[in-house]
Amino acid sequence: MEETVSEATALDHADAMIEKAWDRPIAELEKAAIRLPVEDPLLHAAMHTRSHLTVVSNSVAVHQARMHALTRPGHGPAFYDLDRITESASALRTAHAESNTALQAISHVVDARELALQARDGLDTERLRAGTARTAQSPRPLGLPANQPAAALPGLSAANRR
Repeated sequence: MEETVSEATALDHADAMIEKAWDRPIAELEKAAIRLPVEDPLLHAAMHTRSHLTVVSNSVAVHQARMHALTRPGHGPAFYDLDRITESASALRTAHAESNTALQAISHVVDARELALQARDGLDTERLRAGTARTAQSPRPLGLPANQPAAALPGLSAANRR
């Protein structure tokens, strides 16, 4: 008796990542990405990449089925089948590579969303304030070398040095 174990596909992984990041079901996110692409461009990018992944996942399934049919147990491939097996194997590898690339792209979009949310929530605000304060207190005009004080510049009047 053969036991079937369903493996999670790249599309399943993408759906899980997207649903977790936006905390809403995929069907709802698909509608939101179409209606409001400007309000959440990262969602739009993730869903666009997911639609490509859907096509590629179907391609993977078709090529796997073809490979199983050509290499089934008890079947000795004919001479003309060898080219079809090679072509199917190559197409399957390509589809898997595209699938992994799309999944990685979705992962990068999800990471970018998390970083954007952190920046918006003010985790980097203190660093920005500190950097701005240091630049504002700089005693030298822009473009002046660090070892040359502002007062030593020829042509600056006393009023301009303050």
